[in-house]
Amino acid sequence: MKVAVVGVGHLGQHHARIYTELSGVELVAVADVAEGRRREVGGRLKVAAVADYRTLLGKVDAVSVAVPTWLHHEIARDFLLAGSDVLVEKPITRTLAEADDLIATAAAGGRILQVGHSERYNGGVQALAAQVQEPGFIEVHRMGPFPGRGTDVDVVLDLMIHDIDIILTLVKSPVTAVSAVGVPVVSDQVDIANARVEFASGCVANLTASRVSGERLRKIRVFQRDTYFVLDYASQELHLFRPTSADGSGRSRLARVDIPVARVEPLQQELSDFVHSVRTRRPPMVSGEAGREAVAVAAQIIERL
Repeated sequence: MKVAVVGVGHLGQHHARIYTELSGVELVAVADVAEGRRREVGGRLKVAAVADYRTLLGKVDAVSVAVPTWLHHEIARDFLLAGSDVLVEKPITRTLAEADDLIATAAAGGRILQVGHSERYNGGVQALAAQVQEPGFIEVHRMGPFPGRGTDVDVVLDLMIHDIDIILTLVKSPVTAVSAVGVPVVSDQVDIANARVEFASGCVANLTASRVSGERLRKIRVFQRDTYFVLDYASQELHLFRPTSADGSGRSRLARVDIPVARVEPLQQELSDFVHSVRTRRPPMVSGEAGREAVAVAAQIIERL
């Protein structure tokens, strides 16, 4: 399988590296407008490095598109029309209209369209999804220092989009109300935001995302009747808490249970899933439609900011 990576910055370089490690996959080229960057990555991986992605159209079976969000639609669409299967980094696009166009283009050509919500492949997230039944309240914090990149979009599309996608897989209920507040701190876009999302099931999710915090924190807490879960995304550690009166006093206490997690490199699992979808033509775990659903909720949050 011949593959390429368009955009080999912070994340794209890892796409390229992992492709060279996958069996039966040949990374034929990387593309980036930054000469120094493409030469460094191409030289390190011993593959061709090109400035214009269009020179690769029609020459690869599949491609990862890891460029700034505003370019996702144009580049992904060009490869879909040229007959390549596409993995486009999150968010799928800036707008729902662009997302709908990519989904329709992929469907018309019988192409695989996958969205890079790599957190979905986190071993802790997969273990959590297997445990959660009827969530009533979800609280998420995704915070870190200013990265100096990704500021073509606000923190909702940059960071919070990960947790929106995961919450939608856990709740499985229509969104009924959204409220949000956000502040631009370093960039011209909102850099820290908090959103409250209400679902028809009665569940409420409270999400905080920041790219201007001094500490790194990536945790989700899911509360349901008689049980709540705490997952650290980074360490992939998952704990369950449930009431118990084991001390014989009759008073309930919370007992912690450590849930086993198969720790994996999420991006490696994501690309393996993409390659498997390309080979078997079965839908990927995170389809274009799933990416669109996350953007639809993100759009409501951004509208309220």
